[in-house]
Amino acid sequence: MSAIQSIRGMYDVLPADAARWQYFEDVMRQVLRQYGYREMRMPIVEVSQLFKRSIGEVTDIVEKEMYTFLDRNEESLTLRPEGTAGCVRAALQHGLLHNQVQRLWYQGPMFRYEKPQKGRNRQFYQVGVEAFGMADSDIDAELILLSARLWRELGIVDDVSLELNTIGSADSRAAFKDALVAYLETVKADLDEDSQKRLYTNPLRILDSKSPKTQALLNDAPAFDDYLDAESRTHFEQLQARLTAAGVTFTLNPRLVRGLDYYSRTVFEWTTEHLGSQATICGGGRYDGLVKQLGNKDVPAVGFALGIDRVILLLETLNKFPETLEQTVDVYWVAAGEGTSERAQQLVESMRTSQPQLRMLMHCGGGSFKSQMKKADKSGARLAVILGEQELAAGQIVVKDLRVGGDQSVISQADLDTMLPPFFVSP
Repeated sequence: MSAIQSIRGMYDVLPADAARWQYFEDVMRQVLRQYGYREMRMPIVEVSQLFKRSIGEVTDIVEKEMYTFLDRNEESLTLRPEGTAGCVRAALQHGLLHNQVQRLWYQGPMFRYEKPQKGRNRQFYQVGVEAFGMADSDIDAELILLSARLWRELGIVDDVSLELNTIGSADSRAAFKDALVAYLETVKADLDEDSQKRLYTNPLRILDSKSPKTQALLNDAPAFDDYLDAESRTHFEQLQARLTAAGVTFTLNPRLVRGLDYYSRTVFEWTTEHLGSQATICGGGRYDGLVKQLGNKDVPAVGFALGIDRVILLLETLNKFPETLEQTVDVYWVAAGEGTSERAQQLVESMRTSQPQLRMLMHCGGGSFKSQMKKADKSGARLAVILGEQELAAGQIVVKDLRVGGDQSVISQADLDTMLPPFFVSP
């Protein structure tokens, strides 16, 4: 019988890698705390209609990529392909958006059925950051500044680039769509296959087509700037001024539209040149109409989603993780001889109470002194604390430096807490 394997496109994060994920999550949480955002946790399964109404029924996600199934009550459910719709649903359901300003964030797995490749998986992880109840450009700027601060804290700010655009109001988009479709109909036969399919369903997505031939045809297409409403133009100019004043460098990309129907006005992406075709690590923008679309009054909203998998991959590619992450143990406890294991375990538990900053591993499973010391060295611990029968009888313990010089000393068990040298303390 063959061994059961993980589902294609869904992967395990093993202990050796989990420390890197935890490092990123710790930095991320600290930045979000600095800006006053509060965590939200939503289910990974929602009714399918939520995503059809919010993302758009003619988007690639809804048409081809969602994991949708019928439950025992014949209700159509979907593993969430993104987090914004669920966050809005939860905020509405629990009355968080009634005449209130909210700054929220969440993280967790998302699911899309697509071809697995480097930086793109069927189960992937995102951080979502959403702000509700604020219509001015200041909150758009805050979210971009927040993401920029995260890159600085992670040491990759010089390895990412910000692209910025506005897609205006619903009316200006409708007028532009009509003009764009009218032009594209004249060159329809030369468009790539996906763009031909999108021509009458989601023509704005053609603007970010990956086909060089289609992009060349778009050089003669109508310019969205000619259809942009005055209010959106002013909003966008104010946003650019705020970012410039804050020292954030950006590039205007008039073909940036993002892939979901709920976006309006500001759209942005952070990209990198270090991950090949999976260049986008973070993207977002305004979605002022989504709350009303899901059954409530108009509530201005803006947010972004960050791909944790891709950021981890970027940090690995650039070797930006601290070297201390490789060290998982500070102290390895060795007990050899009759009665030593029981006493060592008592001492370990006492020290875990008095010295909670230490990462301590106690040898379990028996074995000779020599084999235990080999495992202590292999663990990467800085120190070995050794209890043998002689030390047990004398109420003592041996502390051996495994990394610098191999020095060792004998101290009283009663003095363990006060005799610990400074290098015991974890960073």
